[in-house]
Amino acid sequence: MSLSIELPTVYVLSTGGTIAGKGGSSMSLSEYRGGSLLGEELVKSVPEIEQYANVKVEQVTNVGSQDITTEHWTTLANRINAIFAENPEVAGVVVTHGTATLEETAYFLNLTVEHDRPVVLVGAQRPATALSADGPLNLVNAIRTAGSAAARGMGVLVVMNDEINCARDVTKSNTYRVETFRSGELGFLGYVDPDQVVFYRAPVKRHTVRSELHLIAGSAFPQVEIVSSYVQPDVAMIRMLHANGVRGIVIAGSGAGVISQVERATIKEILCSPVVPRPVIVRSNRTGNGRVIGRKDLDVLDLIPADNLSPQKARILLMLALMKTTDLGEIKRIFSDY
Repeated sequence: MSLSIELPTVYVLSTGGTIAGKGGSSMSLSEYRGGSLLGEELVKSVPEIEQYANVKVEQVTNVGSQDITTEHWTTLANRINAIFAENPEVAGVVVTHGTATLEETAYFLNLTVEHDRPVVLVGAQRPATALSADGPLNLVNAIRTAGSAAARGMGVLVVMNDEINCARDVTKSNTYRVETFRSGELGFLGYVDPDQVVFYRAPVKRHTVRSELHLIAGSAFPQVEIVSSYVQPDVAMIRMLHANGVRGIVIAGSGAGVISQVERATIKEILCSPVVPRPVIVRSNRTGNGRVIGRKDLDVLDLIPADNLSPQKARILLMLALMKTTDLGEIKRIFSDY
């Protein structure tokens, strides 16, 4: 007599993107409309999912991820927290998402989900109607990972192309290739192979259940903007952002997060300006790998080093940090911890 195996329960929260896209033909690989299919349609189109989990689907929104907003982020975080709090039998949650800003949503959830059960973001580089569409297998693998006990405590994950990446490190590295999501020199966490979901390393920076950066109902996100550094930069943007009262600025510096003399002079002007509040300024870098660390000539300007966070992820961390504190020492500590 064969023994029946109880399958894990996994929620799929659908937001649109290429994975839910439809083109005019099977060869429409770049011309298509994202968010054409509902989450229920995505799941039903892949009957193999039934082998791995009992799935419940909810439609959160249906847009290309270039149109994701902080309101969508808040909705996702609150819904995931509610699912885990109200349903102890739920193994994990999958979020289907466009790839353009998937890494940003993943990192936001990595900081604001309050539970240790797996949250997995998944997308596709080819629309659902394309020849050799990558979405169906990506979705199966994401659901397998969300239902895996091995993924518990790993924080928010990104699963595509059979690879598992952590939300903090991963970035989209290529416009069209299916192996686009990479974690730079640090590498991915593991594989989703036919036999099992397997991990080889774990994130050590604070996340999810160990995060202090939880959402506060009714609190608005402080405005934080990104400014890129380059040869002979125009600093009018920095002055304008300060005049408009932004709470934070992330500078995507060159090299090891360095900035030009004209940028330094402008920041000194801001520090001495009677216009308040003065923005908290974080130094990131545009290179894609490596750490930004403190250095005396920039520390005197109260510039906070972003460690190895990309500019877009440093922006998210600064937004959440400013909801908690305006103390520069505390914000610097947060950037070290996360």
